[in-house]
Amino acid sequence: MSEEIRPIVGEWYKDTEGLIFEVVAMDEDEKYIEIQFFDGEIDEMDFEAWDSSVVENVEQPEDWSGPYDEMERDDLGYTDTGMQPEGRSISYEDLE
Repeated sequence: MSEEIRPIVGEWYKDTEGLIFEVVAMDEDEKYIEIQFFDGEIDEMDFEAWDSSVVENVEQPEDWSGPYDEMERDDLGYTDTGMQPEGRSISYEDLE
């Protein structure tokens, strides 16, 4: 494996083409590394390919939801609970 930058599961990297990816799995017995690009595409490479590639460590993207393009906004872990139907206010009596 690369002496300068070793693959670590959960870490993010950028290749020479500017593509950002995360190492999502490694199998040292089978000698492969599984990566997922920011757009969601999954690929794998062997340790020799990693050694010959030029990658750099990068921070996790701020918008980590890139690989989950089918994800709904509610799935991101937050919702706007202050929303009300247009033109209507909700009272305590409405909840009974």
